[in-house]
Amino acid sequence: MNLYLDIETLPTDRDDVREYIAASVSPPGNISKAETIAKWNEEQRPAAVEEAVAKTGLDGSFGRVCVIGWAFNRGDVRTAMNADNEGALLHYFAEELNDAIPHNEQFQTCVVGHNVSAFDLRFLTQRFVVHGIRPPLVIQRAAQAKPWEIEKVFDTMVQWAGVGNRVSLEKLCLALGIDNPKSDITGATVAAAVAAGRIADVAAYCAGDVEATRAAHLRMTFAEAA
Repeated sequence: MNLYLDIETLPTDRDDVREYIAASVSPPGNISKAETIAKWNEEQRPAAVEEAVAKTGLDGSFGRVCVIGWAFNRGDVRTAMNADNEGALLHYFAEELNDAIPHNEQFQTCVVGHNVSAFDLRFLTQRFVVHGIRPPLVIQRAAQAKPWEIEKVFDTMVQWAGVGNRVSLEKLCLALGIDNPKSDITGATVAAAVAAGRIADVAAYCAGDVEATRAAHLRMTFAEAA
């Protein structure tokens, strides 16, 4: 069984983390005069802090999952979303996977995603741990897999570009003649879209990535007509 997976994430919403990050933001090393430092702190530091906080959306230690998209084999893509209660979202997703995958298939299910090894699986696992929720076995197994253990995880980016290299899903789809999954929303604009009340659009964008990744995987494994 293949589990196609994609997640969308948000920066931290914790005040203590914001304070922790803000304390580490300092003027550039080429600024030394006291008056120049004071001016930088007044005029540029707030934006620098916001930029640093925004980057937590890529860090499972502090960022948050807001949308999860998944599909089994050639089945319908499903999405779950919750920008206000990440714990509830993760609990729901874990229950869905545990109910959907028979016990005797837990060790025969491969997680497929684009950059899923380095990002989605690690981020998800970290957030499960933060919330004290045991990750589904299939997620644990894939998160601990080596990049070449394709019976556990098939990362379309790794399998196309090689370990340590990158290729965007958009470029991979263009190379393979697959419809571009991108819209006006990208990974970089997810937080702004959610803030604008467009989480349903973010979920649709996530579902599009799951569909595109599945199409790429089927093409890369010569399984389109199977």
